[in-house]
Amino acid sequence: MPLPMLLWLTLGAFAIGTEGFMIAGLLPAMARDLGVGIPAAGHLVTAFSLTYALGTPVMAVLTAGLERRRLLALAMGTFALSNLLASLAPNYPGLLGARLLLALSAGTFMPAASGYATAALPDRRGRALSMVTAGLTLAIVAGVPLGVLVGEGFGWRATFLAVAGLATLSLLGILVRLPRLPAAASASLRERLAVAGRGDVLAVLAASVLMMAGAFSAYTYLGVFLAAAAGFGSRELALALLAFGLASAAGTQLGGSAADRWGPRRAAMLGGGLAALAFGGLSLVALLWPGHAAPAIFAPLLLWGLAGWGMMTAQQARLVALAPALAPVTLSLNASAIYLGSATGAAMGALVVAAGAVVQIGWVAMGFALLSVLVIGATARRALLTSAATAKALPE
Repeated sequence: MPLPMLLWLTLGAFAIGTEGFMIAGLLPAMARDLGVGIPAAGHLVTAFSLTYALGTPVMAVLTAGLERRRLLALAMGTFALSNLLASLAPNYPGLLGARLLLALSAGTFMPAASGYATAALPDRRGRALSMVTAGLTLAIVAGVPLGVLVGEGFGWRATFLAVAGLATLSLLGILVRLPRLPAAASASLRERLAVAGRGDVLAVLAASVLMMAGAFSAYTYLGVFLAAAAGFGSRELALALLAFGLASAAGTQLGGSAADRWGPRRAAMLGGGLAALAFGGLSLVALLWPGHAAPAIFAPLLLWGLAGWGMMTAQQARLVALAPALAPVTLSLNASAIYLGSATGAAMGALVVAAGAVVQIGWVAMGFALLSVLVIGATARRALLTSAATAKALPE
């Protein structure tokens, strides 16, 4: 199968990434329109992330017997319909329900798309996977700022309609252009839990949860933070999100290079440490120049994009290095850990915003990031002690 045919999966990933990340810039407008507070609107992220984290492995088991193209079409069709329901939601509970469906369909599509890509092109797996993940990268770089501008010009409901249109195009391409592939073997829920229970795997997953908790305690309310700290409106926010997206795309590549050069654990610690510095920098800049932090706010924002996404790339490399044969399972567990951290961070951020301390949110994010680095450092120390004990026990 020609590699360009996977562009329909790239488009699907782009739609999912855009919907998932654009909400950070739409929270104030959504809160006003639905008659709820910003913390309550932020819980839309918490609900989505928690459903994605817990629902993805369950959906993978439930849909394991489906033919792959049919599974992709079902997931993307549900995603398109859920976006339409979100755009028409009459109230907060209606939008919350739509976001739960969005999480389940997105969590079903992304692993299935990666599996389809590698099965369809077994001799070009790396490039096939990069085609799928490129959609998420493009969403962060371009989709999210465009979503903010569309929301500013036409209302937040228009952004969900636009994503529904993108998802429909992806669905049509999947049905018309992609060949059928038989169902693949999938690890059972019991097997997944057994892998997650391994001490070394669990330690890596814990670090991912903590880092993403820090990232999403800040990212979920980034629009509100930048408005308070730097007076940013929608256009300035779109520019900031574009800069952040470009830094994140670069950070993903740098994280992989750093993991290859220095080892994934060192790369993860470096990325986590720099991300902690960036989070603290956000609130420090807001403290030094209250209400007028632009353009100084861009420095920690760009550092966050570079270091934070680089750290998560190194985390994936750590999991693969721990158990190469179990990589499909451990990477799917890491995806659940990422969204569990997102849910935790969004909930924590809501508490900070509810307390009227949105400009202090960087300190909260910094605390989570430092805890993540400490977890990585503790596992490194334990590994060294275990290695030393093993060497001492060997005969001379």
